[in-house]
Amino acid sequence: MFTNAQRQVERTGRGGTPRDQYLQQDLVTQFQDSTDEGYKERIVANLSNFAYDPYNYAFMRQLNILELFLDCITEPNERLVEFGVGGICNSCVDPANASVITQCGGIPLVVQCLSSPVKNTVNYALGALYYLCNPSTKNEILKPDVHRIIRDYSAAGAVNSSFSNLANAFLDKHVNS
Repeated sequence: MFTNAQRQVERTGRGGTPRDQYLQQDLVTQFQDSTDEGYKERIVANLSNFAYDPYNYAFMRQLNILELFLDCITEPNERLVEFGVGGICNSCVDPANASVITQCGGIPLVVQCLSSPVKNTVNYALGALYYLCNPSTKNEILKPDVHRIIRDYSAAGAVNSSFSNLANAFLDKHVNS
């Protein structure tokens, strides 16, 4: 769940590893050094879980974890794509993170995830686009083909209610308002 500096000190204890050091040394470095795809998947899944907590946002920007998530989206491994866009979705609610993602060319990468065969990947992409869409990114996100895909998902309630719910929320906020 969400934490704060005091709670983190209590959880870490005297001999524990500080969060930024853990993220850098134990996760990011291991990801970069590993050649085992399954191990990389587990690391990115862990990093994606850290992306939920606002306490970790500054660490994620400092350690370039958002860029690592974007790199994962370009991989042929569908699990890395899923966890990468999941990390983007979890972290882009923060405007500073959304700005980094946008500046690093993340919008086209997230948009391509809308056509993934993996349901979680599509859900994460719809959620991420909901938060990434703002007046400065609206034209890039709401290109006709993307608008059509999101409208198609909004009408897919009988097939997949989560796609439909996310797409309808997106349309209500960014198109129909």
